[in-house]
Amino acid sequence: MAAITRRDVRHFYLPLILASLLLTGCPGGDSASDVDSSAEAETVLTDVPRYPIGAFLDVTAYGGGGFSPDGTKLLVHHDRSGIYNAYALAVDGSGETQLTQQTDESIFVSGYFPEDERFVYVSDSGGNELYHVFVQETDGSVTDLTPGDEHRATFGGWTWDESAMIVLTNERDPKFMDAYLVDPSDYSRELVFENQGYQFSDLSPDKSRVLLAQTLGNADTDVLVQDLASGERTTLSLEGESSDRPLSFSADGEWVYYTTDRDSEFSYLAKVRPDGTDRQEVARFDWDVMWAYLSRSGKHLVVAVNEDARTRLHLYDATTLDELALPELSDAQVTSVGFSRDETKISLFASTDRTPGDLYVAELRGGEAPRRLTRSLSAEIDPEHLVSGEVVRFESFDGVEIPGVLYKPHQANADGAKLPALVSVHGGPGGQSRVGYRDLTQYLVNHGYVVYAINNRGSSGYGKTFFHMDDLDHGGGDLQDCVASKQMLIDTGYVDPERIGIIGGSYGGFMVLAALTFEPEAFDVGVDIFGVSNWVRTLQNIPPWWEAARKMFEQEMGKADDEEFLRSFSPLFHAENIIRPLMVLQGANDPRVLQAESDEIVAAARANGVPVEYLVFEDEGHGFVKRENQEAGYRGIREFLDRYLKESDPTSAPSPSPAAP
Repeated sequence: MAAITRRDVRHFYLPLILASLLLTGCPGGDSASDVDSSAEAETVLTDVPRYPIGAFLDVTAYGGGGFSPDGTKLLVHHDRSGIYNAYALAVDGSGETQLTQQTDESIFVSGYFPEDERFVYVSDSGGNELYHVFVQETDGSVTDLTPGDEHRATFGGWTWDESAMIVLTNERDPKFMDAYLVDPSDYSRELVFENQGYQFSDLSPDKSRVLLAQTLGNADTDVLVQDLASGERTTLSLEGESSDRPLSFSADGEWVYYTTDRDSEFSYLAKVRPDGTDRQEVARFDWDVMWAYLSRSGKHLVVAVNEDARTRLHLYDATTLDELALPELSDAQVTSVGFSRDETKISLFASTDRTPGDLYVAELRGGEAPRRLTRSLSAEIDPEHLVSGEVVRFESFDGVEIPGVLYKPHQANADGAKLPALVSVHGGPGGQSRVGYRDLTQYLVNHGYVVYAINNRGSSGYGKTFFHMDDLDHGGGDLQDCVASKQMLIDTGYVDPERIGIIGGSYGGFMVLAALTFEPEAFDVGVDIFGVSNWVRTLQNIPPWWEAARKMFEQEMGKADDEEFLRSFSPLFHAENIIRPLMVLQGANDPRVLQAESDEIVAAARANGVPVEYLVFEDEGHGFVKRENQEAGYRGIREFLDRYLKESDPTSAPSPSPAAP
């Protein structure tokens, strides 16, 4: 579950979407296909050079972006050094200053202090997800606000009056995250909320109440307010089943903002008084409202809409709800914004399919074009050589329309040589393949593979009916959607029917293993990245801090003690069916998918005499954070696919260098 985090603005998240059970991991449409192309225009090329994986990973991945108190800098983390460190970017574009010098553990920044340039960051050890919250002083010294070896902590932002930090930690009880107020002058702390099975969302401006979520099921979440003095809790959600997600109090404490899907296929933004009266709809669209946040002053409201796998941001005057113009960036998808303390400047993260996320800054009402502060794509790569995704829908085995994002190599055409293809499955369950830059996808497409990032039934973003279609049916209809997508690929005219594989990370890795065990002849190869093979072990060993969402897991996947049911769709117990080449990647420190999961499925597949390649990364958890590991893993994937799926490729073009791997 994603922690509630607030930098120099108050971010409203969906803190308990089931997609957070497992990372989305791998980058992730059909009979007669309906193509809804939202891709930007691009030149079709026939002589694109083949770039090495190092060029694709010579991309600087940025995060953070909070303004300094004086508005002259943005605090970011990026991985240009091979691991994430903290940096200060000058808003005038004059450059950056490195603030941390980590070589082993990645640092993820949360924001500057309100009145000085101390800053907060979180970091874990080797990918174990036991994060601690740290403060770096202006002289470079560091204080761990949550010392200890066995617990997990997250940063909950600042109180509304900025007099204290909010830190969440499960050190009292591994199952629950308690909330503490930390004094910024001496880092002493006070327990403000002792959790007994809820998810903390916000502290009221007067510090008298907390805003909470209570998970009743995977389609039923309530919003509550608890009075800290009396302990009395008020349920703000109406009777009956709906997915209500608390976001925040308003700046004056008079309202509670939340998202809800009550009487709607899609989630919309609403607000209600803390006593449960005067309920009002704030913003509704024909797609899900993913998140929203108020600026620090409470004057501006930002709403993010999941519009057919693409993020659309809307900016409002929070009082009048008049929509305000965001600075325009041609052909780019703006995925987040932040405000300076005086709210005259705005920062923006924006990307396209062919360019990773970059940071821009602009005057909120200045009229000038945003200033670009970063260039994340490697100078070695011409973005015209990359491709944009097209949203493609197809009719599945039972008539359900399935969407996805199709990435087509430049040289692909129905009159040319047939190309190998991959069905790419996102993580989750309940995640979504979305439009945007994906390094592994672009690498594989550049090397001649068609990639279809499917949004099989059970994916988020297409309404609650679609989202719940895979409940207690994993490896069933969702897998059949993946199998059915092959016909859409074949119908393009440029995909070889005999060379279609499946790839996925985390939950998508499970889908790869399910495909190779339950539909053993459907795909020609499988690539499992950090995937589940044994749901019995996974659900019996979920991290303790997920306890508050256990009911959600049970209704989605099944109860941990129902071993017969869990074994029925766990690939490990059907591994004798594997007959296709398999590649498995695993992090040794993964707390979600234990290494034993991969060890056992690899041994079982090898016992069948099947070609199996297995890469274990000793210093990774559930996903890559170290560039050298990512490079080794992605290069290994491409070499595996070349060996067992691609074979000879008559469309090969020259490489940009003689020895490009």
